[in-house]
Order: sequence, then structure tokens, then C-alpha cells
Amino acid sequence: MANNNTTAADGGSSSSLQQVNDRIIVVQLMNAIFIYIICLLIFTFFKKDTFLSNTRYVFFAHTLLADCLYLIMTNNLLLLTYFSVTMPAAVCVFFCVLLCELTFVTPLTLTAMSLERYVAICMPLRHGELSTVRRAIHCILLIHSISAIQPIIIVSIFFASVPLGFYTQYKLCSAEMFIAHKWQRHLRSVIGQFYFLVMSITIVFTYVRIIAVAKEASENKKSLSKCRKTVILHAIQLFLCLIQLWCPFIEAAILPINLKLYNNVRFFDYIVFILAPRCLCPLVYGLRDEKFFLAIKYYVYFNERLCYICLCV
Repeated sequence: MANNNTTAADGGSSSSLQQVNDRIIVVQLMNAIFIYIICLLIFTFFKKDTFLSNTRYVFFAHTLLADCLYLIMTNNLLLLTYFSVTMPAAVCVFFCVLLCELTFVTPLTLTAMSLERYVAICMPLRHGELSTVRRAIHCILLIHSISAIQPIIIVSIFFASVPLGFYTQYKLCSAEMFIAHKWQRHLRSVIGQFYFLVMSITIVFTYVRIIAVAKEASENKKSLSKCRKTVILHAIQLFLCLIQLWCPFIEAAILPINLKLYNNVRFFDYIVFILAPRCLCPLVYGLRDEKFFLAIKYYVYFNERLCYICLCV
């Protein structure tokens, strides 16, 4: 009887381990595909001068760079956690601060892109004046400054709460490591919800204004319709990005109840709220934008021909 129980337990743990291994493989494949697509888009952006001088494409490239770095860092931390690899706490602080900042960079950039579309449609006479590359760079610097507010506050409180010896200790790297007091989690939530509220109001405002202009306009309805759909896609991507801010609280509530359910929820959150929003951005501009799509086709075709020639030689 005891042998049967042992065998069943071994079979259960083996099945669970196999499931985890399969998930890790799936995540690695998805990450590799998304990072390849993002790198292709970044390469295309830097090869065309027309993209470098257009505010909309500058914001797009900034989103791609932020998403690429975010995917690489989250994937590395996932692998380190999976294989139980520890690192000095000081190094973990650096990684988590950068990751936390990048979490807000994408939704804030999407909000800026929606505002740019609002200016283009609702204020066409001032679009050339307001939408310049220099202003876009200033806006990107502002986005990073705003994104850094939450991690700076959390880490400053953490520095005041732990002894200096803590930073030389080797730990499994996790953002939850910096929550020394329960109220810090609430503070993090308040800041995140405030960002969510401001960005959601901005997206809704731009969408409503574009709809109003589209109803009044008698010409160029196709262009207005495309802008409206772009803002909708921005809203969906923004919604998925911002739900990510709620994931740690849901996961923390599930952990004491059921470990298997906790692992399932974490995997679901990673796929839906981390990977999915990062692949929507290439879809919005990389495929729907005619100029960008033609440029991508050209460089993909050129690379294929180059590879073919090299193989023949």
C-alpha cells in the first residue's frame, strides 16, 4: 500500500515537472518569436530616414526598444527563478528598478501616441508645430521620469528598512523582495491605480474626440476610420498592460490557497498580460501601417535573396 502511494506521488510530481518544463519551452519559443519580430521592426525603423523624422514612428520605435528589453529581462528572471539561481541583492535591486520602470514606459508611450493621433486629427493646423521629433524626444524623457517615480519611492523606503549587510546576500530575485512592510504593497497599488486612471481617461478622451471629428468630416473618412481603429488597439494594449499591475495582488491572494493554482495563474498572467501586449504593438504599426509594412517586406525579401546567394556560392 505504501509502495502504491509512493508510486502515485512520484507519478504526480513527475507529471507536474513535465508540465512546468513544457511551459518553460512554450515561453522560450514565444519570446524568441516576439523578440525576432521586434528586432526586425527596429532594424527597419533605423534604415529609413522618413521614419526617423516622423514623431509617430519615433514613439513606435521607443515602444519596441522598451518592449524588447522588458521581454529579455523578464525571461531571464523567469529562468533564474525556475533554476533557483541566486544573485546578490544589490544586483537584484538594479534589475527590479529597471523592470518596474519599463512596466510603465509602454503604457505611457501608448498614451502619448494616442495624444499624437488626437492632435493629427483634431488639430491638423497645429500638428506640424506640436508634433516634432525634438518634442517627441522631450516627451520620451518625461515618460521615463514619470515611470521612475514608483520604483524610486519603493526602493527608497526599502533602503531605509534593511541593513547594509542585506545587499551582499544572495537571493532569488523578485519584486516582492522589496516589500518590507504591508503598507508598501498598498502604496505601490495606489500609485499604479493613479497611473491607470490618468492613462485610461486620456485614451477615452482621445477616442471620443476622434469619433466626434469623424462624424463631422465629410472627406478622408478612410483615414479617420484608421486612426479610430488605431486608438482602439492602443486602448486594448493599454488595458492589458495595466491589468499587469493587479496581477501580483491576485497571485499573492491565491498562493496560500493552492500552489498548483498559483502556478497556473502566474503562467496565464505572463502569457496574457506580459507577452500579449508586447506583440500587439508590432501588429498595430508593423502590419497595419502601409509604409512600415512595405519597408519590412523589402528588407525581408532582400535578406532572403542575400541568404540564397550566399548558400549558392
